[in-house]
Amino acid sequence: MSTASPKARPTHDAPPPSPVGDAPAQPLSGRLGSLLCLLAVGNTAMFMIYMGVGQVLLPTQVEALDPANKVANLGLVSGVSAVFATLFNPLAGLLSDRSGRRNPWILGGGIAALGALALLGAVHTVLLVTIGWCLVQATMNVYQAAITAVVPDRVPMERRGLASAMVGIGTPLGTILGVTIASAFVPDDVRTGYLVLGAVIALAAVLFSVLVRETKQPAVKADSLGRQLTALVSALRTHDFRWAFIGRFLLVLGYLSIILYQLYILQDHIDLPAGLSPTEALAILSPVGAVCTLLSTVLGGVLSDRVGRRKPFIAVSCVFTAIGMMIPVLSPTWTGMLAFGVVTGLSFGCFMAVDTALVTLVLPSADDAARDMGVLNIANAGPQIIAPFMASLVVGSLGGYPALFVAGAVITVLGALSVIPIRSVR
Repeated sequence: MSTASPKARPTHDAPPPSPVGDAPAQPLSGRLGSLLCLLAVGNTAMFMIYMGVGQVLLPTQVEALDPANKVANLGLVSGVSAVFATLFNPLAGLLSDRSGRRNPWILGGGIAALGALALLGAVHTVLLVTIGWCLVQATMNVYQAAITAVVPDRVPMERRGLASAMVGIGTPLGTILGVTIASAFVPDDVRTGYLVLGAVIALAAVLFSVLVRETKQPAVKADSLGRQLTALVSALRTHDFRWAFIGRFLLVLGYLSIILYQLYILQDHIDLPAGLSPTEALAILSPVGAVCTLLSTVLGGVLSDRVGRRKPFIAVSCVFTAIGMMIPVLSPTWTGMLAFGVVTGLSFGCFMAVDTALVTLVLPSADDAARDMGVLNIANAGPQIIAPFMASLVVGSLGGYPALFVAGAVITVLGALSVIPIRSVR
């Protein structure tokens, strides 16, 4: 999954901010309420794929193929596929910009994802799983790039906050529904799980493209690759923006290095109560974390606005994320893992809300806000590539899952320290 904007990542794990529109939105062709509801449905379906497959079906399938090397193999599959996500998201955004249409890309991406998921569920080697998951990431990022661009395209400026909230609902709802549905098909019927989730995203794409009427917009001429690279280097030369970028990169890296391996952690490190399987535990743990993230996203943003300060909230969020990661090291129990889910969910949600607000205050250029937010999204996308390889190396060679939790905690503390040099925001 990619958390870039269509002009730029998530994730398979992790979730993206809406792109920033440079121009007023075009007039709506239908009712705003219907559009926003369909956006919520479309984004919920998208995160059902990312979280249901990424956290449940894919790890289960990889383990069944080669139990002894599951950690290294999952790192390989996830890392390689993240490269595809990172490449296809901006490419699909560029193509939909040039076409002046979003619906065909949403429809094509959703239906193609169904085919890719059906293929993924039918393969039986690690190599073919890698290819299959890369195809899923590619098709899903075509869908994601187009549907993410709908808000700046069609929603009036004064309604962007409401639109962002409706889009944001898709992250916790998609996590809860995706993990719950996927867990119902493991370990014996993973292939059907892929087909069910594939049908969900295809149906969401059909509903959106049929019910949301679209007027073709003027094509947008994209910058050349050279100009995009120049913009990236130029943005990171700005002192405060560079440190905000580093902080976001480190926090997401530390967080994803744990989240991607939750099923294996529950299997091999946590002492679960009798009668509770690892997949059942994950079906409880992921919704708990998602709800906590949603609550703290709202509360963190509101409180930081009222206090008028951002850096303390970000630093404290990173520190508490690190504390949460140490709980399963000290208490490798189901209670300890639930505490981990609550603490890291609350702290990560607060971080993302407040950090996004901080970034808008340190953008290098007000005239190039969309471009610079796209640069920041590399801090969401890059860790998706690095985290799987890092986690498999740590687990396989440096001390198992306790070492992975410690590594994640250290990285997030470094993320907290990265906000200190920022000068223009308190």
